[in-house]
Amino acid sequence: MNDKAIIRVRDVMKTAFITIEGVATVEEAVKMMKENKTSVLVVNKRNPDDEYGMILAGDIARHVLSKDRPAGRVNVYEVMHKPVITIHPDMDIRYCSRLFAQYDLVRAIVVEDREIIGLVSPISLVLDGLSQLAE
Repeated sequence: MNDKAIIRVRDVMKTAFITIEGVATVEEAVKMMKENKTSVLVVNKRNPDDEYGMILAGDIARHVLSKDRPAGRVNVYEVMHKPVITIHPDMDIRYCSRLFAQYDLVRAIVVEDREIIGLVSPISLVLDGLSQLAE
């Protein structure tokens, strides 16, 4: 990798993301997803020593919809992923891609100094990152 150009995660991550509290209902989460045209929400930390969580539309389908649970009576913290794998913004996208493959990830939170600064997905790694490597 030494002789190749390095594209870093910070170069391809999306800086726009929506957050939600873990005590919110899944019904509220779905409403936020729909309003913001996204399928992923970052779950806020409860305190500085806590970790971020994440809830995906697929989690809601798998743990709420398929089990016929009432979305207004299920809290986000019941179906979210926490802790989640976090990515450093200076990581080479090739290593990030390997993490995605190894852990079967669809999104990852990009964290710098214990604060979230963006989200990265395989789509952004390929469409934004790989295209830059090909130039």
